[in-house]
Amino acid sequence: MKTFKNTSYIKNLLLLALLVLGTATFAQEEEEEEKKKISFSGSVDAYYRTNFNGLNSVVPIVEGGTEIGEISPSAPGSSFANDNGFAIGMVNLIAGYEGKKVGFVADLVFGPRGEDAVFNDSGPTSIVNQLYVYWNVSDKVTLTLGNFNTFLGYEVISPVANFNYSTSYMFSYGPFSHNGLKADFDLGNDWSVMVAILNQTDFTSSARQSDFSFGAQLGYAGQYLNLLYGKQGVDKILSDGVIVEPDIKALFQIDYTGGFNIGEDFYLGINATYQDTGDVGFDEDTPEDLGFYGVALYPQYTFSETFTLGLRGEYFEEIGDFGAIGTGVEDSNVFAVTLSGNVTIGNYLRLIPEIRLDNASDDAFFNKDLETSKNLSSFLLAAVFAF
Repeated sequence: MKTFKNTSYIKNLLLLALLVLGTATFAQEEEEEEKKKISFSGSVDAYYRTNFNGLNSVVPIVEGGTEIGEISPSAPGSSFANDNGFAIGMVNLIAGYEGKKVGFVADLVFGPRGEDAVFNDSGPTSIVNQLYVYWNVSDKVTLTLGNFNTFLGYEVISPVANFNYSTSYMFSYGPFSHNGLKADFDLGNDWSVMVAILNQTDFTSSARQSDFSFGAQLGYAGQYLNLLYGKQGVDKILSDGVIVEPDIKALFQIDYTGGFNIGEDFYLGINATYQDTGDVGFDEDTPEDLGFYGVALYPQYTFSETFTLGLRGEYFEEIGDFGAIGTGVEDSNVFAVTLSGNVTIGNYLRLIPEIRLDNASDDAFFNKDLETSKNLSSFLLAAVFAF
């Protein structure tokens, strides 16, 4: 009888040990599975750029033997990739967690392209491109809180997701990023809706004024209609000890972004936009409205697994002297054509040779003889390493 009791006791202990071991193993496997959901990615890019018919070097301006300024090398008025000779783009480091219900993205940038992307912030936040958390409330609803890149436009900040290395005028003068709360709704049958309440455009860390902006997006099968509305100026200014409340209209932008596959190897991307910034000055000489509108086509043909050729043709026109093209003349326009190749080397490296022609309605560039010109032609070779 005693032997039977001891045997049962030992069996119970073994059973308990196996249960604890199994629970610990399951918990460890679950923890390891959760860790696998944390991802790290990013990119590094650099380039060489030169003008065929434009100024390629800095020319000091001297008056009375004293240097009072300089003329910079000619470059398109669009953002990024505007330095001559050999230049660097940015380092992009992204950490993320993608769970069934919750997740986050922390996107940091270093280098000239990154500085241009977060130009409205300084100090520790000057390297933050995106920083947000999200909650999948259901299979159909996702809430996102924090700073995220804009939902407007065909192009993005990271060169990894762009076919052309240089960027369009429309992208360069639309918003780069938003800080706020957005809700994405999957309506089924390829339809989607996004609504957002946002701080002033492009301020990563916090708001500069109390008025909110509002964003919305209607999507269907890869085609998107985007809206942005909200006051971008300051609430008050202190002038000679007196508080002034400037009457600044809200920015309004409507944007269409989409594309179509035409056959197996040919793709056509489309972007059209209109932006009215409203009044931006404080005196009677300031034009009532400033802004821009434009359209761009992005045809791309895939020749092989390692080579694709694409073109960006963009027409961009200013409302008033918006200042994007750099002519100093009201209602200027520019037609820019960019021919880019994408050569894939291995799994990580992409080479982008690029020829770009900018033709403005008024003088916007300096040629090699320091004469003003309406035209600029340039060549660029970029290397983008994504990991």
